[in-house]
Amino acid sequence: MPPARPARHRWWRYRPAPHTRRKRPCTTPPHTTHHTSSGTSLTARQLAIAPVAAWAAVGDMPRLRTALEQALDADMPIQEAKEPLVQVYAYAGFPRSLNALGEPMQLVDARRQRGVQDTVGREPGAVPTGDALLALGTANQTRLAGGPVTGPLFDFAPAIDVFLKSHLFGDIFARDNLDWQSREIATVGKLAALPGVDSQLQAHMRISLNTGLTPSQLQQVVQVMTRQVDAASGARAQAALARQLRMQP
Repeated sequence: MPPARPARHRWWRYRPAPHTRRKRPCTTPPHTTHHTSSGTSLTARQLAIAPVAAWAAVGDMPRLRTALEQALDADMPIQEAKEPLVQVYAYAGFPRSLNALGEPMQLVDARRQRGVQDTVGREPGAVPTGDALLALGTANQTRLAGGPVTGPLFDFAPAIDVFLKSHLFGDIFARDNLDWQSREIATVGKLAALPGVDSQLQAHMRISLNTGLTPSQLQQVVQVMTRQVDAASGARAQAALARQLRMQP
């Protein structure tokens, strides 16, 4: 008789509160006046985000440069092109983020020498610090997840809970020069490119849906990952989306 398979435990859980279930999708921080996608198809600028994020996460600089060129050609402002690369540090570490940020710096200069004047875009507004940052990050996480996020891992290692709330959902998601839908497209691109993070990828498929992205729009992200990154990344994204849609109410 084969040995029993060990039980699999989710390292986090969320509790959707009654007042969060029927709210409008959380497309962006309350103070942001940025474009979001409400139509049936993602824009070329939105679709360009996923391969940029993916190649940055895996550290493939030549392909990242190509993806960035395509993003800038789709009229993505320089500030928007940089934001997914800053965000990479939360998923693939500071070295990958720092290496990736060197590419748009060189590319924008090269394009300028060719006579291409890319739109700069705007800097993010001020982000709070200290206890106010933790409170904002907690609120952002709750809005994006659809309820408070808890779990045995956070009980075991409370520091990572603070880091997630303060750094990821605070410092990063409070930056209002890129809307939350675009940040989630970037996150899906990064996680789909990295093997072994299926749980987190599915979690961000759910968060993407919470921002108002539709299943068909996320399917577009899957398709662009398959075409412009690789089949394995596309397959991981497809599987995560399918699992999440089966769980949707």
